[in-house]
Formats: sequence, structure tokens, C-alpha cells
Amino acid sequence: MRLVLASGSPRRRELLALITEDFTVCPVNADETLREGAPLADEVVRLSVLKAQAAQRIHPDAVCIGSDTMVTIDGLPLGKPADEKQAADMLRRLRGRTHEVLTGLAVLPPGGAARTLCTRTRVTFRDFEDDELEAYLATGEPLDKAGAYGIQGHGALLVEGISGDYYSVMGLPVAGLHVLLRELAQQA
Repeated sequence: MRLVLASGSPRRRELLALITEDFTVCPVNADETLREGAPLADEVVRLSVLKAQAAQRIHPDAVCIGSDTMVTIDGLPLGKPADEKQAADMLRRLRGRTHEVLTGLAVLPPGGAARTLCTRTRVTFRDFEDDELEAYLATGEPLDKAGAYGIQGHGALLVEGISGDYYSVMGLPVAGLHVLLRELAQQA
């Protein structure tokens, strides 16, 4: 079974390597515009499928894996911040509170229907001080991360606890992907 990861994310590559070293990376462009009024969990799954489909147009004979991660608070998505000010605003909003991270996953075999799942992980931030916020912003890490933090990096210093799948917060639900790939291999 030839695997293609529809992502350029170094974190997703690292996580897929926990399952297998035998895969191809295929960064794709997919329209990530959210449909107004659609449940956010449905949207991360839909976007994951779109990414897998985009990769499969390039690699039609491969099993393509798409994933999408979204940080949400108060029922609203927090994307990647446009600048440091927006990152600071997002982090202040998350400070001392629990938010949810949704990660969609799609495994698309050649000529078949996508197998999908969505994980929900609750992440609680400490009530960190302003100087800690400034130090984190100075790392530059928040600028390319959904919700303005990376749990696997310096953002770990802000986290008080999680309930759910740590790897999903990083961007790829490893155990869920492993199960979907095993099921697919058993049916082949």
C-alpha cells in the first residue's frame, strides 16, 4: 500500500513516521474557506477529505492521507494569526481557559471512499503572566500555528493540562490513523 501524506507540515511528517517510514509527502493547496453555519467538526473532516483528494489527483494509485486541525473557543475557530498583535490577542483569549482542538482525518484509497474521523481534545491554559506571553511571542512560534501556539514547542509552557489526544493537537491523530490504515490493509 503506497501512502501519500497530503501536507508539507514537518509535525505531520514526524507523526506519520511513528506508523511507517514508507510514505511520500505531497503538499497540496485546498480551499480552506469554512462554510457558514456548518458544524466545525464537520468542516475539519471536509477539509481533510479535500486535501486527500488534491493529493490523489497527483498520485492516483496511492492511499492519500489528509488532515486538518482547528483551535476553537466559545464555538468559534481561531486560525493562524496574521501578525504578532493578533497572536497576542488569541493567546490572551485562551489564557486561564479551556478550549477545544478539532482534528479531522481522511484516508482515501484509490477508487474508493474516504475513511474519516474527527478527534476532539480539550486543552486548558494556565493563567500565565504578561511577561510569559511576551517571551512566547518573542520565539516567533505563534505566528504559523492555529490558535497561536504549538503544544509540542515553547507553547507547552502555557498548557496546564489536556483531555484527549495529544498528537491530534499536534496535527495528526496517530492512533486513529493507525486503526484506519490497518482496516484498509485487512480489506485489501
